[in-house]
Amino acid sequence: MSQKVTRRQFLNYSLMGVGSFMAAGMILPMGRMALDPLFQEDAEGDMVTTSVTIDEITEEPMQVDFTFEQEDAWYTSEVTDFAWVFRDGDEIIAFSPVCKHLGCTVTWAADDNNPERFFCPCHNGLYEKNGNNVPGTPPTGPLDQFEVGESDGYLTIGQVVPNQLV
Repeated sequence: MSQKVTRRQFLNYSLMGVGSFMAAGMILPMGRMALDPLFQEDAEGDMVTTSVTIDEITEEPMQVDFTFEQEDAWYTSEVTDFAWVFRDGDEIIAFSPVCKHLGCTVTWAADDNNPERFFCPCHNGLYEKNGNNVPGTPPTGPLDQFEVGESDGYLTIGQVVPNQLV
């Protein structure tokens, strides 16, 4: 005795199968996206070693270049950035060169009228040596800092953090 599948049962099975594949096609990517952070390595706190030794750093801010790998979706590139680094007593300070007004690059002692300040050439913005914005100039907040450390006598630079000096 063979069981015959009726037309109604065949359509029912077909629609259920196709519907299941379509639902899985929509739900699986959403589930993967939701769970993906659990499978990623935590990159926060990674420090980049620079070519500057700790002994080279003085009380005068100096530009220190550093290079790191940046991953954007499926593309990995090597990015070169820099920080303004100086000593404040025994502490080493590293400021981000990005102005808080419009994101221009600040320089140290570039303005003849303000030789002991960071200067933003875009709109004549000024910052004190501690990164605090000078009142009456365009910047809306203090310069951000980088985490700093030491590895085998060389300066290491980490993530950007809010200014801790002001």
